[in-house]
Amino acid sequence: MSAKYRVLITDRAWPDCEVEKQELARVDAEVIEAPPGADEQTLIECATGVDAIATCWAQVTQSVIEAAPDCKTIARLGIGLDNIDVKYATSKKIPVTNVPDYCIPEVADHAIALMLASLRNVAFFHHQTKQGIYDLSAAPMPRRVGTLTMGLFGFGLTGQAVAERARAFGMQVIATNSSGNDYGTGTRMVSFDELLEQSDVISIHAPLTEATQHQFDADAFEKMKPTSLIINTSRGGLIDFDALKSAIQNQSIAGAALDVFDPEPPDLSDPFFQHERVIATPHAAFISSESLDELRAQAARQVADVLVGKDTMNIVNPEALA
Repeated sequence: MSAKYRVLITDRAWPDCEVEKQELARVDAEVIEAPPGADEQTLIECATGVDAIATCWAQVTQSVIEAAPDCKTIARLGIGLDNIDVKYATSKKIPVTNVPDYCIPEVADHAIALMLASLRNVAFFHHQTKQGIYDLSAAPMPRRVGTLTMGLFGFGLTGQAVAERARAFGMQVIATNSSGNDYGTGTRMVSFDELLEQSDVISIHAPLTEATQHQFDADAFEKMKPTSLIINTSRGGLIDFDALKSAIQNQSIAGAALDVFDPEPPDLSDPFFQHERVIATPHAAFISSESLDELRAQAARQVADVLVGKDTMNIVNPEALA
């Protein structure tokens, strides 16, 4: 006997869908998996007639949504929403959910790890010793971390977690966001230009929107200190990659530590990735066994709730329910 509901999972960053299947089976929903690396046309074919869509990184476009006229919800297996056409979903009265708090400690820890690996020359010396070079003088003289200013672009839950960790190292912390709200943390909120000019380290923790696309462009890098470091664990599109490459090459800034790229995966044959002051990790900041368990179970429960008409958490477009 066929299940009452069908849920498409477009892609995943984990070995199987057992967690999702167990949660959705509670409401008599079966999971349909798109093949790895599915393009838009394949996703359209997979989405035909489904009752819900859950997506990790795949693009859930208007055409994909149109293929599922009975779709009751779209769930992001993550935080950012730039891979879902939320505007079109809203126009079709389809609630879209995400999981905004599942990997905050992991991303904050990763940002700090990238910072220390760069500031303390850990990544540089590691690369040198792997090449048979044991030379303390090969790297620039580091500064004491506690004398530096951490600037946060975006000050949501993850940005606040990074601020807490940075202060534990004695760093001064400043931040900028669209509201100017410090959320009771006592953090000094500044303008974007002040953030660029005053920060020794800038860590990006903002969503990718039309307003923030390429926020860090050539003009931004020119305003940064030549000794500064930029860290991105948010979305690759927040940085103009060509402008960043020029800034590194021209020594307008001292280094970059990146976990996200545009596009993903990046072209690792680009000489940029061989630069001694560039650190790159493969969109790994979010991951831990605990964070994945939280993410998968919560996203699946949100889908199940909507399918059976229950109120659920983290609907990002409540106007779809009006």
